[in-house]
Amino acid sequence: MSNLFTYTLRIADSSLILGQRMAQWCAKGPTLEEDIALSNISLDMFGQANGFYEYAAQLDGTKSADDLAFLRNEREFFNHQMVEIENGHFGHTITRNYLHDAFNLLFYTKLSESKDETLSALATKSLKEVKYHLRHSTNWLIRLGDGTEESNKKVQESLEQIWQFTAELFEMDEIDTELVNAGIGVDNAALKLEWDEIVNTTLKKAKLSRPKDVYMATGGKKGMHTEYLGFLLAEMQYLQRAYPDAKW
Repeated sequence: MSNLFTYTLRIADSSLILGQRMAQWCAKGPTLEEDIALSNISLDMFGQANGFYEYAAQLDGTKSADDLAFLRNEREFFNHQMVEIENGHFGHTITRNYLHDAFNLLFYTKLSESKDETLSALATKSLKEVKYHLRHSTNWLIRLGDGTEESNKKVQESLEQIWQFTAELFEMDEIDTELVNAGIGVDNAALKLEWDEIVNTTLKKAKLSRPKDVYMATGGKKGMHTEYLGFLLAEMQYLQRAYPDAKW
């Protein structure tokens, strides 16, 4: 397994798992307009995941994109832990998405400069969608935070619960370092300052308090996950595992 394959797989996994979470909002959105918006975001994430899985499959040479998505167990997934946590109420989903969207905008902007032409092209293609995702989650976070006393309280509680997963976004390991040195990957740690500025500005507008960095979760890129991922994968992979290689 090459480091470039693993790196590509990590990006694909985070997109797929968040896409699956967002798909769970289909027909459950607070308004018809938001139902459609959340479902479209899900489709965007699946599209991004597919592009990176196709490249990972090409690098691997033995597995297809579908194999990578549907025939691995939870310890073989390398997504950010943040994207696998349950949706909760609408404000909880918005809070999670906002924190991840802000990272994605910075990450894909840098990845679009990669010397790897395929990664660069996939990142550039994803950027238009990512910009919309961040605009959507930003507008809603401000609207909820600066809304009623109840809505402010709910998203503040969500922020406190989800914050522990933010540090993982900026972690670097030997694979990241190798690909950064080769001009292929992104220096995640270098994104932290700008992410802080974006988040702090939004939280101020939303009248929300930034949580303190107390206990910060880690391990996603090493295959360590929350209790939620196994249940999500069981639902997502059921059909493929029940009817292997089924043709439609």
